Amino acid sequence: MGGCFSKPKPVELKIEVVLPEKERGKEELSASGKGSPRAYQGNGTARHFHTEERLPTPHPYPSPQDCVEAAVCHVKDLENGQMREVELGWGKVLLVKDNGEFHALGHKCPHYGAPLVKGVLSRGRVRCPWHGACFNISTGDLEDFPGLDSLHKFQVKIEKEKVYVRASKQALQLQRRTKVMAKCISPSAGYSSSTNVLIVGAGAAGLVCAETLRQEGFSDRIVLCTLDRHLPYDRPKLSKSLDTQPEQLALRPKEFFRAYGIEVLTEAQVVTVDVRNKKVVFKDGFKLEYSKLLLAPGSSPRTLSCKGKEMENVFTIRTPEDANRVVRLARGRNVVIVGAGFLGMEVAAYLTEKAHSVSVVELEETPFRRFLGERVGRALMKMFENNRVKFYMQTEVSELRGQEGKLKEVVLKSSKVVRADVCVVGIGAVAATGFLRQSGIGLDSRGFIPVNKMMQTNVPGVFAAGDAVTFPLAWRNNRKVNIPHWQMAHAQGRVAAQNMLAQEAEMNTVPYLWTAMFGKSLRYAGYGEGFDDVVIQGDLEELKFVAFYTKGDEVIAVASMNYDPIVSKVAEVLASGRAIRKREVELFVLHSKTGDMSWLTGKGS
Repeated sequence: MGGCFSKPKPVELKIEVVLPEKERGKEELSASGKGSPRAYQGNGTARHFHTEERLPTPHPYPSPQDCVEAAVCHVKDLENGQMREVELGWGKVLLVKDNGEFHALGHKCPHYGAPLVKGVLSRGRVRCPWHGACFNISTGDLEDFPGLDSLHKFQVKIEKEKVYVRASKQALQLQRRTKVMAKCISPSAGYSSSTNVLIVGAGAAGLVCAETLRQEGFSDRIVLCTLDRHLPYDRPKLSKSLDTQPEQLALRPKEFFRAYGIEVLTEAQVVTVDVRNKKVVFKDGFKLEYSKLLLAPGSSPRTLSCKGKEMENVFTIRTPEDANRVVRLARGRNVVIVGAGFLGMEVAAYLTEKAHSVSVVELEETPFRRFLGERVGRALMKMFENNRVKFYMQTEVSELRGQEGKLKEVVLKSSKVVRADVCVVGIGAVAATGFLRQSGIGLDSRGFIPVNKMMQTNVPGVFAAGDAVTFPLAWRNNRKVNIPHWQMAHAQGRVAAQNMLAQEAEMNTVPYLWTAMFGKSLRYAGYGEGFDDVVIQGDLEELKFVAFYTKGDEVIAVASMNYDPIVSKVAEVLASGRAIRKREVELFVLHSKTGDMSWLTGKGS
């Protein structure tokens, strides 16, 4: 789609910076009424800008008609460290008491609507019980991912021992707040063949990088390019809900990109990166120069290498179109899924209601074995078998057979033949970095892009983030790892943006992921690679359990089902820098028939 950039015109860059909200407040209080100028490294030279114009934002003091105020409790009703949902007539608010102070915030996580009152309060922030996003209780700002938006913060006052909350009705109903952002003020940017920031890949890492730059007041040109035909969307949802339409998956509406001057080139494939001349070339020949580059190309699904792999109705799932076609063709038919990892198992769970039969083929003895261990893998396998999914384990596909080019059978190495009208392949992915091979940007033997804690590659001004990178994991002794999780991509995109602006941010988030199958959610935090033991509390049969993955004397990961918010608690402890010892967990399992978790937060013995 490089064609939308007609003839390059000479462009004069005029730059203005809109300060983020917290800076703005300070600025408005300054004596002269003018903020001090801020310097930015733009195109390698420091320039100073004033903040004359402002982006229209909702007024911080809404009109009295839009406001609602009520006494919500007595000051003694809440202990320090307690949270409570309170009703304001137009909606609920999360009331938090921390260090003797009251704070009032939006009560639902903007990511998927989890009730934050069931989350974890620690170190001045509340962590979502479902997916681990963290919000600052003083500002409502999103501090750790997933998700893009922050919480509204409401006014609290105390009169005669009563706690009053005042809130805008609109904010109570919206339940989410997009941070203040700068606009792009490079005139006619779309006609120019150079950009200040170029982002290759429009998944979570690319989008969060672009948004963070704008939130930090960067007002130069940003171009985001993607192989997809869609604006950035929620890709993890594809395998959990295969018939969701692209517009339902969109992370931001079209108007958002227009409003903040984030240009998105769809169906745009970068074929070469010339780091010496700071230029990329697209497949259609279009060339674009950049000052700073983020590589977030993600990964490509692995395909089968057996005979018949090019048969019709054999799919990998990467786009909404793939997912939609699979579900359409699977209705009432026989489906074979190759691979019992997250993608394969999510697709299997979703199709059981729709297909005539669902079979899963896997090399290991149990699903998720490497990730969750034998016992948890077996318990999940049983849940699938109870939902009519048939497993063919410790074998692989030797041939796909069809009639007139259409799939009819999957032949296994165990010589079993399974009827199949549709085959979905979920056997992992490879980093989509082939276009970088001759670029001078370092790749490791598996094709991943190694970066440091600041998401910098070996080439100055070139950053990388998301599924295609290996990076040092702070709380596992800076071991270089690849963690292809949605939440990690968000965090890496932000760190890359901050370092493009020379803020010296480092990657220190604790990995968090989840999956949903048959209406049950499995949550996981940490990095369990190389675990040598699993300590389980609860009942695997009932699918109400928590599994602690240990290596030597240390807990390195945790997984749970129907045991919230323990995974968020563990993530918060690990994020604080405290190690959890195996013996603490064993004592917990031994003594805790009540599920008391105070030992985790240091409140118990």
